[in-house]
Order: sequence, then C-alpha cells, then structure tokens
Amino acid sequence: MPAITNHMPTAELQKLDAAHHMHPFTTGDELAQKGARVITRAKGVFLTDSEGVEIIDGMAGLWCVNIGYGRDELAQVAARQMRELPFYNTFFQTTHVPAIALAAKLAELAPGDLNHVFFAGSGSEANDTNIRMVRTYWAMKGQPDKKVIIARKNGYHGSAMGSASLGGMAAMHEQGGLPIPDIHHINQPHWYAEGGDMTPEEFGLARARELEAAIAEIGEDRVAAFIAEPVQGAGGVIIPPETYWPEIQRICDAHDILLIADEVITGFGRTGNWFGAQTFNIRPDIMTIAKGLSSGYAPIGGSIVSDAVAAVIGSGEFNHGYTYSGHPVAAAVALENLRLIEEENILGHVRDVAAPYLQQKWEALTDHPLVGEAKICGMMASLALTPDKATRAQFAAEAGTAGLICREHCFANGVIMRHVGDRMIIAPPLVITPDEIDILIERAVKSLDGCLADLKAQGLLKAAA
Repeated sequence: MPAITNHMPTAELQKLDAAHHMHPFTTGDELAQKGARVITRAKGVFLTDSEGVEIIDGMAGLWCVNIGYGRDELAQVAARQMRELPFYNTFFQTTHVPAIALAAKLAELAPGDLNHVFFAGSGSEANDTNIRMVRTYWAMKGQPDKKVIIARKNGYHGSAMGSASLGGMAAMHEQGGLPIPDIHHINQPHWYAEGGDMTPEEFGLARARELEAAIAEIGEDRVAAFIAEPVQGAGGVIIPPETYWPEIQRICDAHDILLIADEVITGFGRTGNWFGAQTFNIRPDIMTIAKGLSSGYAPIGGSIVSDAVAAVIGSGEFNHGYTYSGHPVAAAVALENLRLIEEENILGHVRDVAAPYLQQKWEALTDHPLVGEAKICGMMASLALTPDKATRAQFAAEAGTAGLICREHCFANGVIMRHVGDRMIIAPPLVITPDEIDILIERAVKSLDGCLADLKAQGLLKAAA
C-alpha cells in the first residue's frame, strides 16, 4: 500500500494540527489562528507543501539534512535493520553490531584521541550526558567540588533541563527554573553587535579572556569544563574572530579545564571538514554530535570522548543512559549516511564547489541597502539587517521585528531562511549545487527587497537611539 502523504485538504490538516499537536518554540494560539505550513514530501534540497508549492530549504531541515532529502539508501538500510533487529538496548553488558560499527567509525573520523562514544537520542540528551560525565570524571579523580561548567550567553546546547541550562538563551531560562546550579555564562564573541570600537582581533582576545577571568573568580578547583559551539548556530551563525579559539584552547590547557565542543550543527561537513574542531584547530576533550550524524533521517546523538576522560569514566560504574542509546536502526542509518558522505566526497563538494560559490554570492549581499554584514563559514551563513550600515545600528523597533518581516517574505517567495533577532541565517544541505545556490540567492534578494519596502512603508527603517 502506498504511503498517504496528504489524505485531506490543507485546512483540515491545519485544524487537526491546532487541536492536538503542541509545537516546539511556538505560541500555540497564534499558530492555530494562522495555520501551520504542512510539508508533505521532499527531494534533494527542495520541499513540497500540501498545496503543491515547492520551497528551497535553506536550513537543511533543522541544520541536519546534510546529504539532502530522498536518499533511498537510508530507507533501505532502516528497513533491513528493522527486520533483522529493530531494537535492543545497550544496558546490562549487552551490545549489538550497529552500535559497535558506528562507534568504531566515529572514532576513526574524529580528530586526536577522541576514540570513545556514549550514544544518546539527540544533542540535548548528549549535552545532559556531558554535564554528568565531566562532573563524574572530576569526582572520580578525587575532586568532587570541580563541577562548575562555563558556557556562553546566546549559545545553544539543547532544550532539556541540563542542556538548556548550558545554553545562554535568556528566554529559555525564564521558563522552568533554569539554569540548574553550577552553570556560569560568559559573553559571546559577537563582534558585529558587541565589538564597539575594537578590531575583531582585539575583541576575540577580550572575549576569550573572559573565560580566564571567570575561572579566577570561581576558582580553578571548582571549574570542571567550558562548553561552546565552534560557530554559534541558533544564536545567529556567530563566527568568532580568528583570535578567539586559540586563546580559549590556551586557557583550558593552562587551567586544567575540560573543553567540550558542541558539534551538533558544525559536525559532519558543515564547515568543510568532518568537524568544526578541525576547522578552528580546537582540541576538545568531548564533542557533542547529532543532526548531521544521520542527516536527520533517524534521531541519534552522542558524545565522542577522549582516551583520558573515557579511562576514568570506565574505571567505575557510570549511572547514566537512555533507552535509545545506540538504537540499532538509528545507528545503521547513521553508518549509511557516513558511508555516502565519504564515497560521494561530499566534503570535497563543500570545500571545492558549494562553499566557495555560496561565499561569493552571499558576501555580495552586503551591497543590499538592508544588509550590514554577511558572514559565512562553510555551509552556514548569516546576514545582519540594519537601518544604518556605517554604524552597525540596531533598529529602533523591538529586536526581531525586521527579521520576522523578512522571514515572512522568504516563506512567500519559496525559500526557507531563519531569523534570529534581526539576523537572517541559512545552513542548506551540503549537496546543494551552484544552480540551486543561484535560486536560493535570487529568492533571498527578492525577500530582502520586500522586507525593505515594508520597513519603509511602516516607518520602521529607523536606528535605535
């Protein structure tokens, strides 16, 4: 029997959705009134909605569909694994072939001595694992007070109680009693918005050295780890100045602080290397992975752990785990995804074709009167919208007003770009071609034009005082 992709009119689907489906990061009443966009199928870099409208997906789903939509190979592997071993857990001194093979493959791909994998079902779960792992590590080394984890404001590490606490999103901390204890936040390396009169190089060093100041304030004997994304994704594709990461690495080394690189977005080719740690020459003790690990075809995440940390954790019982840690179907799908990335040289396509072409087209958008900055790293990029390029001014209107207007034009013009405040961001599938990049850029420009016209008409093209 063929799959039923759209068995009733859009309005009825939207009504059912509003009645029963609670969406993430959404004001439910507003969405119910507007009606959700119903996506029914996808192929390559394009989505199709229930009205038959084709949309180029500039966000690769949720930063995750790295190899593009519609890969039958992954469906076939999932079906085969479901027939052979649909589920078994990895508790109670038990394992299975897909988890073994995937852990070994990740150890081969990961840099340095990152040779051990603790599986989870998502990046949020993996970062919750990291909190417990680093605190357990120090306790097992006889330093139980070394439990504070330093993270960054405007960073994103997931939405569970622990991982949302690691993240520095103020709106998330306002709900649910967050952050949990012993999480400390320092400022982000966002030069465009916060750099003032400093050069990017000066600013990068200054922001990195906030970590050292925090360690001094809290006490080196109490700080367990520092966690950060190589490039802040959900915070607006914030690419740090080139001075930032070398100084962070120096500080972690000098003060015996574990370094956690959250590679949920930057992993598996997004920056042109297997991992963002390689792009920025970071030597993490733990890497958080998810999203591109399976290209979103199955839910899976994990922590890739160094020899030194794994040796300590493995010397006792680590009372932690998830029902779906190393789920056999998800692990089999992830393995096939990694095989396709390797055999089809998708990283080479990113480095030699897609990223250079996208960079050329993206940076040219600074010619648009609404764009103050166009930043890009591999296949993730952002635009800063501004009413005054010369001063990097923010809008007088509430933050995000211009960005939301632009996003609505994007939807209307058949391109998915996300807005973070008044920054527009993209992270398309890694397999996107130059011709498809042209389509994306053409629709982005049309959306910027429409946004600019609306801002002028509504009297919103004014700088904050």
